Amino acid sequence: MTQWERLQQLDTVYSQRAFDLYNRDEFPMEVRHYLAHWIEGQDWERASRDSSRAAFLFQVLLENLDNQFSRFAQEKDSFLLQRNFRRYKQNFQKYQEEPYTLATIINWFLVKEREILNDAELAQQVQALQVQPVCVMEHSIRCLEEQQDEFDFKYQTHLMDSCTEEEKKMQVEGLQKMLNALDKCRRNFLSDISAMLDAADVLRSALIDEELVDWKWRQQKSCIGAPDDTSLEHLEKWFTQIIECMFQLQKFLQKLDELVGKMTYDNDPILVRKPPLKSRVDTLLTHLIKSSFVVETQPSMPQGRGPLVLRTNVQFSVKVRLLYKVSELNHVMKVTVSVNKFRKFNVLGTLSKALNMAESMNGGMVADFRHLVSPSSLSLSVTEELHRITFQTQFDYQGLSVPLETSSLPVVVVSNSSQQQSAWASVLWFNMLCSDSKNVKFFETSPAATWPQFGEMLSWQFLSCGKRGLDNDQLETLAIKLFGKQQSYDSCKISWTKFSKENLPDTNFTLWVWLDGILTLVKLYLSDLWSDGSIMGFVSKGKERLLLKKKQNGTFLLRFSESIKDGGITFSWVQYANDGTPSVQTVKPFTSTDLKQIALPDILCDFWIMVAENIPVNPLCYLYPNTPKDQAFGKYYSEKTGDPPSFSDAGDDDFLLQMVEKSPMLSSSTTDDDMRNSILDSDSECTVPDAFSPTAPHTSPSCLQHNFSESPLDIFADAHSPDIDVNVTLHEFINSPNILNGINLRMLPKSDDFPFDSGLIQDLGYPNIPLTP
Repeated sequence: MTQWERLQQLDTVYSQRAFDLYNRDEFPMEVRHYLAHWIEGQDWERASRDSSRAAFLFQVLLENLDNQFSRFAQEKDSFLLQRNFRRYKQNFQKYQEEPYTLATIINWFLVKEREILNDAELAQQVQALQVQPVCVMEHSIRCLEEQQDEFDFKYQTHLMDSCTEEEKKMQVEGLQKMLNALDKCRRNFLSDISAMLDAADVLRSALIDEELVDWKWRQQKSCIGAPDDTSLEHLEKWFTQIIECMFQLQKFLQKLDELVGKMTYDNDPILVRKPPLKSRVDTLLTHLIKSSFVVETQPSMPQGRGPLVLRTNVQFSVKVRLLYKVSELNHVMKVTVSVNKFRKFNVLGTLSKALNMAESMNGGMVADFRHLVSPSSLSLSVTEELHRITFQTQFDYQGLSVPLETSSLPVVVVSNSSQQQSAWASVLWFNMLCSDSKNVKFFETSPAATWPQFGEMLSWQFLSCGKRGLDNDQLETLAIKLFGKQQSYDSCKISWTKFSKENLPDTNFTLWVWLDGILTLVKLYLSDLWSDGSIMGFVSKGKERLLLKKKQNGTFLLRFSESIKDGGITFSWVQYANDGTPSVQTVKPFTSTDLKQIALPDILCDFWIMVAENIPVNPLCYLYPNTPKDQAFGKYYSEKTGDPPSFSDAGDDDFLLQMVEKSPMLSSSTTDDDMRNSILDSDSECTVPDAFSPTAPHTSPSCLQHNFSESPLDIFADAHSPDIDVNVTLHEFINSPNILNGINLRMLPKSDDFPFDSGLIQDLGYPNIPLTP
């Protein structure tokens, strides 16, 4: 039986989870259903890491879709399915260049299916333990009591009866048979309790050693961005059912005490076997109840950097929960809060609160501490110091008294906002690598992270900030940046020092500071563009040029800057010279300062270059690989975008970079060798566009199809001649009497990151947009 067939046989609750799982667009349920045997026969986990294997499976998947489509075509009532499968194949085509992404998606669905099946199996076992054996044993204990009452009555009658010796002998024989039957029933009942405890112990191990451990690890990962389910609904149900079952066994054992009090005999099995059974019940109950006290929501500040980063004198909240849900304990158990003594400080606020059902959405036993404050104490200059917030309460119910204690994951306490970035790095590193929440001295000997661990953690950060993680290409770019080109990065490791303390080569900031700057930029200004996949993000300059030079005129991509500390994003586009030679142009990166003034989609829409005869051209036409720009970004444009500028006073030879009424343009304030070298770059990576040739080997998009009487760089053509002074020619162009007419020049800050001198660009209000090769 396939995994898919097993899912279809589940009870309503779990089959609904399967339906909800496939209530998504990534992987249609109909494809899963009709290709179930083939899908489950492939190693999708391997394909998600192996591009060649993923490409092979992708092609086979398309063939299977075609085959299924053909089958539907031969069936009378399959018109809709036929139509759907044609659409599914078209949708899957978007993974043509990244088939490993589809492999990752399919593998994720299969893993989630297995989780549903495992939960359903455990639920069945718990239900079987609670319902069938308990019901049977309730009947058995009643029968046992009736047998004993009957024996006791006949035995007392026998003692008072004055009958012949023969009659007494027959009565004794009858009583002996009754006693033997009673003894057998007692032994069987004790054996049933023992068997039930064996089953309960297996479930206890599955629940505490597996399910609860998995939940805690999922919660820990979710604190640093993992999209894991941290719901406690199922765990609470299972804990409650098993604990109720143990309390029922406890009542059965108490009933046996009553029966022994009324009647016992030589070799009575209750006297011998009941004490160890009671000990087992108490041990199981104690273990279950202690494990059922958990931190449901980890400490966090309302406007904090993330969970587990607290600041002195700033309010934070945390929630604890008892997974044994019983109404008799509502508002009875008082929970108190304390902090470890690793550093000498405490928390202020309401430090004692009762577990109650009113503060939970589903009536769970919770205590929600919403107004705790960590007061100022010693100067907290080290963000690697970890602290645990501890919660204690006392469980007293049905004769069982158990002290309970649970603790939060380690928190980092800072004294000012400037420490939050480093504190969050500590939280990420700990929760990525350490599953021992008690290890507050973790950073004394912090281990290195493997690349798979590190890459997954980074992907979660982007998922949290922009609703989309990193794909394999982006991860590979980062891996190459850290480790150089490798055949496999699985064994590569990155240390805590390299992540958060050592500066990147040729910069004055660390890897984490650079990444966090990009994350902040995405969260504040680029979340929609990142979420819909418009931003390629992490791609080397060399690969960027390689990708763009294979595309048609006006194809552009968006990537993050590698040289800006607080996060920057730039775009590059390809254009073709008259001889068909491609060149790639890049603008100076935009930072948060720029994006506060104007959104990136509006920048892309309003980016114009003025060429000969004052013809404005927006060179950005197709988002890589081939999506029309307005199709990709149109839904994000503001109302007043897209109108080309007009400069009536510009000369025929003027070349302007501009963006609607606020156009950075070439000024005559400075000329230097860097600019000349950039313009005359031997690799054709010009910093100013050449005319677009209609005969170029790549079809020129409509937005670039203009006929120019003269290339804007033709005035420099003779600069290669030894008889002409490059400086004079360049100055003649720059110092044209028309180009700067009426313009108030202002120098821009010098950037060492880009060969193009930003002092040559005029900014009239929009972000600075000098071109760079």
